Amino acid sequence: MKGYKLLKRYAFLLVMVAAGAAVWVAAPDVGQKAAAAAWDNTLQLLSVVPPIFVLIGLLDVWVERRTMVRFMGEGSGIKGALIAFFLGSAAAGPLYIAFPVAAMLMKKGARLFNVFVFIGAWSTTKLPLLLFEASALGWRFMLTRFAVNIAGIVLIALVTEKLLSDSDVAQIYARAGETDA
Repeated sequence: MKGYKLLKRYAFLLVMVAAGAAVWVAAPDVGQKAAAAAWDNTLQLLSVVPPIFVLIGLLDVWVERRTMVRFMGEGSGIKGALIAFFLGSAAAGPLYIAFPVAAMLMKKGARLFNVFVFIGAWSTTKLPLLLFEASALGWRFMLTRFAVNIAGIVLIALVTEKLLSDSDVAQIYARAGETDA
């Protein structure tokens, strides 16, 4: 049974490795390029993930659950959403890093709406990128897009939170609690 669970858990990876091997056999030049790209992505992943997990571990140890609940939990209101937005906007790293951080926020008692705001801010409103965008496309464009993104993040977070049933929310929190984040 354990072997089946392990196989099920890594089925996608195994299928991708098999597909890569098939491409390598069918078209060696394409296979070599794909392998080189996969290796580069793996190195990038390994350079970003360990420091983030150290920070998540520190968050787990240093921030008490009641503190997180007070600032980002159910009763936190606009304050919780603003903290989530700031944390997401100030974050560094690719989007896939946001999910273990979001799991930790949930594990510590953050409201699901605030977690959605955090992920939305991480994906669209990073401060260094906003400054680069302003210099490349102009302040007016950047501010317009930023305002639209804020409205979109809040709307998506609200709609998503409202569409989820209580059992869906419980399942999401349970899965976040299962992570090693």
